[in-house]
Amino acid sequence: MKIAIVGGGPGGLYLAALTKHLDPAHEITVWERNAPDDTFGFGVVFSDETLGGIENADTVFSEAMASRFARWTDIDIHFRGHTHTVGGQGFAAMSRKDLLHLLQERCHDLGVTTHFSTPAPDDLRGSHDLVVGADGLNSSIRAAHADVFRPTLDRRRSKYMWLGTDLVFEAFQFFIKQTTWGTVQVHAYPYSDTGSTFIVEMHEDVWRRAGFHDTALPPGASDEHAIDRIRELFADELAGHRLYANNSKWLNFTTVRNERWRHDNLVLVGDAAHTAHFSIGSGTKLAMEDSLALAACLHEHPDIESALSAYEAERRPVVESTQRAAQASLEWFENIGMYVHQEPTQFCFNLLTRSRRITYTNLRTRDAEFADRVDSAFAADQGFGEVAPAMFQPFRLGQLELKNRIIVSAMDMYSAEEGVPGDFHLVHLGSKAMGGAGLVMTEMVCVSPEGRITPGCTGLWTDEQRESWARIVSFVHERGSARIGLQLGHSGRKGSTRLMWEGMDDPLPQGNWAIVGPSPLPYGPGSAVPRELTRADMDRILADFVEAARRGADAGFDLLELHCAHGYLLSSFLSPIANRRTDTYGGSLENRLRFPLEVFDAVRAVWPAERPMIVRISATDWVPDGNTEHDAVEIARAFIAHGADAIDVSSGQVTKDERPAYGRSYQTPFADRIRHEVAASAGAAVIAVGAIASYDDVNSILLAGRADLCALGRTHLYDPQWTLHAAAEQEYRGPAAEWPLPFQAGKRKPPTARTDAVRPRLSLLQDGDSDPQVHVRWKPQALR
Repeated sequence: MKIAIVGGGPGGLYLAALTKHLDPAHEITVWERNAPDDTFGFGVVFSDETLGGIENADTVFSEAMASRFARWTDIDIHFRGHTHTVGGQGFAAMSRKDLLHLLQERCHDLGVTTHFSTPAPDDLRGSHDLVVGADGLNSSIRAAHADVFRPTLDRRRSKYMWLGTDLVFEAFQFFIKQTTWGTVQVHAYPYSDTGSTFIVEMHEDVWRRAGFHDTALPPGASDEHAIDRIRELFADELAGHRLYANNSKWLNFTTVRNERWRHDNLVLVGDAAHTAHFSIGSGTKLAMEDSLALAACLHEHPDIESALSAYEAERRPVVESTQRAAQASLEWFENIGMYVHQEPTQFCFNLLTRSRRITYTNLRTRDAEFADRVDSAFAADQGFGEVAPAMFQPFRLGQLELKNRIIVSAMDMYSAEEGVPGDFHLVHLGSKAMGGAGLVMTEMVCVSPEGRITPGCTGLWTDEQRESWARIVSFVHERGSARIGLQLGHSGRKGSTRLMWEGMDDPLPQGNWAIVGPSPLPYGPGSAVPRELTRADMDRILADFVEAARRGADAGFDLLELHCAHGYLLSSFLSPIANRRTDTYGGSLENRLRFPLEVFDAVRAVWPAERPMIVRISATDWVPDGNTEHDAVEIARAFIAHGADAIDVSSGQVTKDERPAYGRSYQTPFADRIRHEVAASAGAAVIAVGAIASYDDVNSILLAGRADLCALGRTHLYDPQWTLHAAAEQEYRGPAAEWPLPFQAGKRKPPTARTDAVRPRLSLLQDGDSDPQVHVRWKPQALR
């Protein structure tokens, strides 16, 4: 093939070298607008996984790289005058300039044609079989075909500057410095035996308060004024060593995403296709991984179309996962000022787990001593003498004692008859209560027939319904130590729809009832148009909530949650997407809060004072012009001021037009913000919910201080005894995970099929070495 590569950075050069190495018959030309000695930045970082791929692809180049590496296994976090060291990491770095020189030499040796200081011609697509856009963040290839690639460029709110120092660090360094202007952090790491990268970052508000004003710099010039200020600010950390620039200036990180990476014989790699914040990994690493995958696909597939299709199919899920983690890390550092009040060990754990890729278990594997310190610090901070997995530390919610911090989240079952919960609900909720969770929530229990989502929804508008709920509550109380909570709500504009498995959110084909909302706006295409509520309607609905709450109290529920999320009636009042009223119940957030707060106050007045009342909210609408996490903070603040004992932080489902950023624990950052900005200081709890699937996730969330409790739904559908099994897996046998007496015989994990395997003789493994450490590998848990 005749291949044109636009961009002579690491991604473009590595692709050229690999492709030529795999098939010398390819005619490959690289165009680079900069000179061969021009480079930006200092060091680039690689993980062991990436280096393994490079080694397998081209041993000659891999060996040349290895000779230049600086390696480390520790991370040092400098915070409040102390250094906290965490080991077991395993990274390598090298000079970016050295990397480019090695790649240039490799391309030259393989016969790749390179043109430096030369812009690429405009007509490459017609004269080449394949054109690769490897021209970085400001890609001209991407810009010229923006209608096809459909890029989005997300410019972030922190300022950073990439600098270097002749101080050679022994490990990765995080310097967290409190200044009169706010928090400033440094990410630093060694890249050779003569220097280290030194990246200074701060929120733009801090940057402005500190007086780092933009200046009109000529192209290629460094901001020497700012660098002099940084030298002074980090004089102690630099200990007399030089701090120097390389085309260094203040930048705002831009996250690049493209809907497509390929078009006919044109394809994007590296920063032209995607970017990921430097706090989680090197853009160079991702670019070289792209090039490795693309070279392999070109070699393995018979034509350009199938090769590029395979490349994007292979790389996009990996890149998107990396970008989700990078976004979480980026936002953590943008909001670092929220966390500097934390106890130092918790702060360090929070920093290390910020991306949600590294978890408590990962850290324990890498550095068990640090994990022990995290456990002890959490127990001490919570006032407990006994160290236990965080999820099994008890929690007091208002005056309600919960044996552990696991909640079975509210899940609609659509299985009631005329609003009456039956044997299905007894088995469903009873089994979850016997499964070890501290609190079990009902589905949304509707306050009136017109407030149902579907004909199968439960209610509390009759005494018959109350008595049936009382039977379920009594079973939960009699059969264990779990508590049971009532979620109370009204469907609003999302009512009169089919059962979920018959067509979620689709209107009933017959037997419909009139639906209402704050404004006559349908939930989505095909949805019925609600009638706009009058003040008289609102009074009737408020009275329905009050009567349902009274019945719930009589039924014996331990807790009440007011459902103000997911686009149901109270949620739709809160959202500007659903609420377009022009009276005192619409417009500003203060006005949109008015009716939900009226309902909360009326319910709180009749709900027993000794029983907690909490609120579930949607922290973001996931659409432009909808509520954001900043609105959620104010919504939470208002409910807490009115007496809410906790905020249950969900998101979305307010409109069918939403575009959620799904991923593991994807809603937790909203809970984190509410907890640190409002709830903790007000004495209210925060519940995290949403794609929390493992006990490792739960422990990581709690230990980092992102939430006080975790609610899991689908996980408990998969395994009703999930909490008890999590205790067994963690070898926890305390009172927070007590098995029901009839189930006691099953509290140990069943043996695997390989427990009868014959153990190899130690003499065959160690040539007679009798080192007792050898026996560690045969511990039973190592076989799992």
